[in-house]
Amino acid sequence: MGQQEKVATSLAGAVSEEISASLTAVDAELARRYPGDPGTRQPVHTVYVPGDVFGPGTLRSWGDQALAALDEHAPDAASFAAVLGIPEELAGPVHDRVRAKLEREPVEDLRIDFEDGYGPRPDAEEDEAAARAARLVSEAYANGTAAPYMGIRMKCMEAGVRDRGIRTTDVFLTGLMAAGGLPEGLVLTLPKVTYPEQVTAFVQLLEAFEKAHGLDAGRIGFEIQIETSQSILAADGTAAVARMIDAAQGRATGLHYGTFDYSACVGVSAAYQASDHPAADHAKAVMQVAAAGTGVRVSDGSTNVLPVGPTAQVHEAWRLHYGLTRRALARAYYQGWDMHPGHLPTRYAAVYAFYREGLEPAAARLAAYVAKAGGDVMDEPATAKALSGYLLRGIDCGALDTAEVARLTGLTRADLDAFASPRRGDLTVTAP
Repeated sequence: MGQQEKVATSLAGAVSEEISASLTAVDAELARRYPGDPGTRQPVHTVYVPGDVFGPGTLRSWGDQALAALDEHAPDAASFAAVLGIPEELAGPVHDRVRAKLEREPVEDLRIDFEDGYGPRPDAEEDEAAARAARLVSEAYANGTAAPYMGIRMKCMEAGVRDRGIRTTDVFLTGLMAAGGLPEGLVLTLPKVTYPEQVTAFVQLLEAFEKAHGLDAGRIGFEIQIETSQSILAADGTAAVARMIDAAQGRATGLHYGTFDYSACVGVSAAYQASDHPAADHAKAVMQVAAAGTGVRVSDGSTNVLPVGPTAQVHEAWRLHYGLTRRALARAYYQGWDMHPGHLPTRYAAVYAFYREGLEPAAARLAAYVAKAGGDVMDEPATAKALSGYLLRGIDCGALDTAEVARLTGLTRADLDAFASPRRGDLTVTAP
């Protein structure tokens, strides 16, 4: 042991107290605006089905159609991997997990659409469809056939359709309450938001509904769909999307990029409207920065190239969708839209390959970090957070198994949650 150092200070304790007092308001503002990720499961996709098409067998039908597409166009692991360029060592595990997912839980998040996918209808017709949607969603949760997340996309808050959107929301939510209450997986999507005041108006609507039914304030959250250039850059030069998150008063759960409306808004011609266009990248980058730390999650958009027709055409569409999904995952957009049952095989293949190919390196880095073993990369707490978040997402979507992650890292699910939490405090690692 060396000589013990003499510790001396120059400032009185009152200085620290004064500084802390001066930052009290900032501390409270940071806690309010940036609570961090909620730590709940984020679906890997959102499926949109028009309100008049949705039925009690919709989810199972999507899974069956996706399985049929695999059987017809890539009947085994080797052929499926060859189409998508999946490495040979991952071909079997990815293919098997994709099929199992399509059989067990083909859709993770379903939105019953009363906006563009539904269009203008007579009021009585939309009323009936909204009431029917509420009944079917309630029945699905009651009988165990529901997706983990389900809800509606109503018409937006623009003047021409505002009243209709408000009424559809009211009919749907009222129907859920009459059938036993709001399900935990309920999600609402507010489309074509241009001004933060439209978000404020939707909050007002939800507050009124909660009060009418004696619900806890803030019980109903919603996603904000980013489909206009004004939602990214307001007339005064500010990032309107950041103000929208604030206007939601803690209710915003996600920001969803609308590929085709946004592309058209900024003048991209139809042939080039895609989620990898530079205009799309810019919009999503602004969304990502605005949402960082707020607990609001960002979702990519969709492709309108459907995997239908002869096998060669299906393979081409599959490669496109797989590539776009992998590109999004690398950019930390962990959710996207799927518009056709044929997109499900490549959605899950891309997601599963992404997590399985990185499992061992991520697990090794996290285990080394916990053991202070070092290695060829000097990781910090922020990297441990990212590594644990990566593994948790892989577990949640079915790409990874809890047991194999525990075997490779020596960590339990609770340990991973603690590392991933921005407010974990002192971490005690337990044995798996």
